[in-house]
Amino acid sequence: MKKLFLCLTAGLMLVSCGAKHPAETVTLTSMNDSVNYFLGMLNGDQVRMYTLRGEVESDVVDEFIDALVRGYEGKVPELSETAQVGRSFGSMIKASEETGLAGNDKWTLNEKILFQGIVNGMNGDTVMMSADDARAFFSAEYNKSRMDTLSQAGKPVKGKCPKDAKVIELKTYNDSLNYAFGVMNGTDVRLYILSSDTTGDLQKEFIANLNEGMKSKVLNPQLVQQGEQVGTAIREQQGDGLIGIPELATDFELIKQGYINGLYASDTTISVQEANMYLQTTIDAIRYGNVKEEGEAYLAENALKEGVIVTESGLQYEVLKAGKGKVHPKATDKVEVHYHGTLIDGTVFDSSVERGESITFALNQVIPGWTEGVQLMTVGAKYRFVIPQELAYGSRNAGAIPPYSTLIFEVELISIEK
Repeated sequence: MKKLFLCLTAGLMLVSCGAKHPAETVTLTSMNDSVNYFLGMLNGDQVRMYTLRGEVESDVVDEFIDALVRGYEGKVPELSETAQVGRSFGSMIKASEETGLAGNDKWTLNEKILFQGIVNGMNGDTVMMSADDARAFFSAEYNKSRMDTLSQAGKPVKGKCPKDAKVIELKTYNDSLNYAFGVMNGTDVRLYILSSDTTGDLQKEFIANLNEGMKSKVLNPQLVQQGEQVGTAIREQQGDGLIGIPELATDFELIKQGYINGLYASDTTISVQEANMYLQTTIDAIRYGNVKEEGEAYLAENALKEGVIVTESGLQYEVLKAGKGKVHPKATDKVEVHYHGTLIDGTVFDSSVERGESITFALNQVIPGWTEGVQLMTVGAKYRFVIPQELAYGSRNAGAIPPYSTLIFEVELISIEK
């Protein structure tokens, strides 16, 4: 695919009308262009389907793309794990001012009570509510609330996260929900983020960054963090080539536009399935093209050797030891064999001989080269098979066997089980 023109329909272009990062027509003039764009497009589609659940708003897309750019440009602050978690948690609570407690539009966010629950949970205070009780109560009430179709959340009560644990009064059902949610999360922070905090300094750092995160105006904090991480990874890995392939150069602008078009599902000239197939085929060809070519050269040379027989399918075999009798196994039979498998360079990838233990299997449940070849044998025979990649694993990864590998097996047929 040297040239591919992606034309978006006018109707779909309206999806991103007014957006800072709109869907746009992309012209791809090389294989390198196509790989960069399709990588972005497919990942953008994944974000749309699984993170955004198909509900895409232009301001959320803009947030994600801005975060992607920040990560790529190295403008994301370097924070400790404690600070990062605190900052992210603050951003999520801030975003909940629009969506309700825990994203539930039936519950009003009360930051003052929620924050006190977090701090009490971080300090292991169970006077008001234990972590187990908080989790059980909150989970049960959340499940009940899903049955209610009416939006009930009121204006959020804003506040700042305090430094110290203390007992507070819970006057309403909503107060209890906020406090339980805080205790749950505060306990998790204590167990998984502050476990090594012997001086209280990490807790102070967490609270400071939580309050810092509350200053943000982010609609989808988790998506923003994901964008920053992806952008940072692209920047850090581009020296090794796109996705670690030296032959591919990173084109961030094409990746970015691919993400945008994938997020808006605005590419109508090629389906996600077609783009994915192109990407897999192209990357495999770059990574394993030599494997395929070397295998074909080996097969051509081996076919000229004395004693080598080539079947109609392309399977090559050589009789190393004749068998006894005239009974050949059928594809539906089970056979017991000893075998020794190598790549064409002699690398051993599997060998029952080296393990000292024969193997029994149904002949129709193995690679086509084995199914065809073993049916040529009789008990006691030992054959050498050279199996083209089309009759082996093809483009699939199979443990120590690279895609497109031509395989060599020495096989001894021990018995046939009807």
